[in-house]
Amino acid sequence: MPPRPRVRFSSAAHGSFALDQPADVLDATRRAFVDLPWTWLQQVHGPTVVVVDGPGDRAGATADAAVTATPGAALAVYTADCAPVAFTSDSVVGIAHAGWRGLVGGVLQATVAAMRELGAQGIEAHLGPCIRSRCYEFGAADLEAATVRLGPNVVASTAWGTQAFDLTAGVRAALAQAHVATLVDTGVCTACSPVHYSHRARTDLARLAGVVWLEP
Repeated sequence: MPPRPRVRFSSAAHGSFALDQPADVLDATRRAFVDLPWTWLQQVHGPTVVVVDGPGDRAGATADAAVTATPGAALAVYTADCAPVAFTSDSVVGIAHAGWRGLVGGVLQATVAAMRELGAQGIEAHLGPCIRSRCYEFGAADLEAATVRLGPNVVASTAWGTQAFDLTAGVRAALAQAHVATLVDTGVCTACSPVHYSHRARTDLARLAGVVWLEP
């Protein structure tokens, strides 16, 4: 049988995955959540994708997405409002850190393309906890740039009636451009949830983790 893909998204109950912690503390937190070697990234809100050839390979690389066909290699991104998007398929997995800049830059399309280069078929996406439009007030210039790239559905309103960016709609638009039809959405808003970190709503410095791997 082919290796089974697995996806996990953390909550505050699992601790913080922020990089500004002692290495032994952070490693223990990672292992308690997913007990495999992690490939974590120095995220810069860009479209760069790294290909991981072994467990723990490319850990600390400057990128916002990773893909692998290697069982036992845990791919991780860290978020506190941006969208963690995990990808599963018959033989390849991937993960991306997708804020609005990453979406405009094409990080999801680049991740899907990298998976297909490794032979992935039947790709499905999984959207973890992220800020939702009702809480994501947004400037006009940035929203215009996002609309040009992702279409008019990203324009929304906050719960208090101001202009907002719909991050979920942006993810769906980018996936459509990459010809990925299936999105499994946790539906969690980090700004609203009392058990998730949010930088925008509460200036949290802690970080959540999204992890995907092929069972060894």
